[in-house]
Amino acid sequence: MKKIYQLIILLLLVSGCINEDLNDMDTIEVKGSIEGLRKGTLYLQKIQDSILIDLDSIVLKGSPEFSLKAKINSPEIFYLYLDKKDGDTLNDRIRFFGEKGTVEINTLLKTYESSAVISGSENHILLEEYLTFIRKFDQENLKLVKIYFNELRENNVSEKLDSIQKKMDNLLLRRYLFTLNFASTNYNREIAPYLLLTEVNDTSIKLLDSVMVKLSPEVKISKYGKDIQLLIKKRKKEERNSD
Repeated sequence: MKKIYQLIILLLLVSGCINEDLNDMDTIEVKGSIEGLRKGTLYLQKIQDSILIDLDSIVLKGSPEFSLKAKINSPEIFYLYLDKKDGDTLNDRIRFFGEKGTVEINTLLKTYESSAVISGSENHILLEEYLTFIRKFDQENLKLVKIYFNELRENNVSEKLDSIQKKMDNLLLRRYLFTLNFASTNYNREIAPYLLLTEVNDTSIKLLDSVMVKLSPEVKISKYGKDIQLLIKKRKKEERNSD
């Protein structure tokens, strides 16, 4: 009888360890420090059903260090929102690509968003790499837009305006092709379907499918993998109905 009792206890302990490990696997911990912060409330957020929801929060008093946790099924975009109680709604939300495990975010109070240093997420490293290149496209496009409107104000001939418009269209095409290639290259990361969903969802279905077939099985069943597949399915149905 004593041996049976000991066996039951052992099984319960093992079961508890397994459940604990599973819980850890399904959790994201976001920790770090906000230099210069003395008082405020920090929220871990994400978008669910088109609504920004709070997942966890912590009231900071005196210490700039924080730790927040939430359940996570697959890598996705999260936000670290700081309510500074100062009425300023700018420079208060850090966007990052979260993954299971620990993500560390260290930043400064005065430049909360721009000073953020984020580690612990491979998808976020890739997101930052992608955005670095995209900023170059945006800067070049801004220059062309300024030239276009300057010419428009001076009532210049349409040939010149057409030439500038063609350059803008070509730049947009290059941006789309870069995004598709970046997603295709990183087929084994959840950033791939995320970029298809948020950056080039209106491109041709053929191009979207050409990247989708390369995605790893794990990425295809991730949150963004499922979302982009639903979008492609919807667009295909709309195209069939319009024929």
